[in-house]
Amino acid sequence: MAAGGFCRLPNGSVVVALNLPSPAGPAGGCVRFLVLAPNRARALTRLRNLGLRAVYLRGNAAPPTPDEITAVLHHPDGLIWRTAPESGVPGLTQELWHPARTLLRRPAPQP
Repeated sequence: MAAGGFCRLPNGSVVVALNLPSPAGPAGGCVRFLVLAPNRARALTRLRNLGLRAVYLRGNAAPPTPDEITAVLHHPDGLIWRTAPESGVPGLTQELWHPARTLLRRPAPQP
């Protein structure tokens, strides 16, 4: 089951954070998605529209941190991701956030 959580902002919108298996397979680890939406249902719908069909938010075990909330608020799409830190290692990840559309890009065909 994917770890995740949410945080309601003062303006009524919601930031949802989810750790999901990497599209690269089991060796790829996990990916952390952040979604800004008017409500939790709409946030999950945005992820499902990307092709992540089996996405559910059960509980609030891993809510977004203040730094993550700031990152998603300052991104024009409101939907970002990066590799999730390992479970035993604290959040010392130095990787930058990527827009969700980078996951949808297909590699250029080799001639």
